[in-house]
Amino acid sequence: MSRLHRIVDALAPAPTGLPRGRRRRALRVVDLRDISWRRRAAPALLATVGVVIADLSTGHDRYLAPLMMVVPPVAALTLSAAGVLAVCAVGLAALIGLNHYDNVTAVHDERFLFGSMITYAVLTLFSAVVAEIRMRRAAAFAAVSSVAEAAQRALLRQPGPEVGPLRLAVRYASAADEARIGGDLYAALDTPHGTRVLVGDVRGKGLEAVQTAAVVLGAFREAAYDEAGLHGVAARIEASIERHVPDGEFTTALFAEFRAPEVVRLLHYGHVPPLRVAADGTVTVLVAPDPWVPLGLGRLAAGEPRSWDLPFGASDVMVLCTDGVVEARHRSTGRFYPLERRIGPLVAGAGGSAAELEAAVARVYADLLAHTGGELKDDALLLLVSRAD
Repeated sequence: MSRLHRIVDALAPAPTGLPRGRRRRALRVVDLRDISWRRRAAPALLATVGVVIADLSTGHDRYLAPLMMVVPPVAALTLSAAGVLAVCAVGLAALIGLNHYDNVTAVHDERFLFGSMITYAVLTLFSAVVAEIRMRRAAAFAAVSSVAEAAQRALLRQPGPEVGPLRLAVRYASAADEARIGGDLYAALDTPHGTRVLVGDVRGKGLEAVQTAAVVLGAFREAAYDEAGLHGVAARIEASIERHVPDGEFTTALFAEFRAPEVVRLLHYGHVPPLRVAADGTVTVLVAPDPWVPLGLGRLAAGEPRSWDLPFGASDVMVLCTDGVVEARHRSTGRFYPLERRIGPLVAGAGGSAAELEAAVARVYADLLAHTGGELKDDALLLLVSRAD
């Protein structure tokens, strides 16, 4: 095991919940370890070759060998300390050869030659130290990244493919690439009052959003078992947000309750409307008759929201998502992702089994990434739900 990997294991021990192999893969990404050594060494080696060609092409009358000083800093950008020393040794050999070619080894040139060689050696050692510092910071960063991802996985507690009478398939991506955490949330619980699903989107990103998501999910997991109606569940979450979340922070949310056969009850708090996809691919946007303000802003509105019931058959698929999906922009035109128009063919007939539903969510997510060019600018959550009974 390399010294760098020992640093990672020390900073992120096994009890974090992530295998050490995953932490090392995170390290490879943040420190260019997903790129081969030859490709990482290529910039410094090309710089060496460039100096040699420049010096040789100008003949004996021009002494360009001191340009070799650019090699150590370039190597420090992409290589480890040992790699810097190895590549700079090649540069040193080239520098000595160019000194002989340019005839600067005579007695009257020895002081200049000595100074250039010492400068190159000192710069090499300094670049190796910089590379070591960079590697240590990358190791610490990979550890923090892995711990953050483990924390969010523990927070979300991804449900299994079946919860009560429902089948579920989910894709989640965070815009906070540095920590792989975000503010989108979801939960599905089989309670005495039916199977209840929550999808939400916390204002903001990063650790602050995760803290708010923890409050919302904690309150939902308690209230969903205790409260007979969705309004009571939402009221409990609203009270928790007022107590534990700073003023001005809010969470859009959509509650779904599957209690009666062939029926779903929805309660809307400023969230993206869900879609219902029939077996033949027909898409229906389930717009709330009385949309309400997001959770955390209830004190600003008079009255209370109304839930509404809709048919939801055995062959239907409900698509729940956050605004990171519908507001994902095209890689060249900047247009939003047309979920309503694209979802039908991708999900049609997928409600028959957990495997079909999982394949459908994979197709939708792949189509979303193709639309954006492979990168999402905002947290994105995509949840497909169908009946298992």
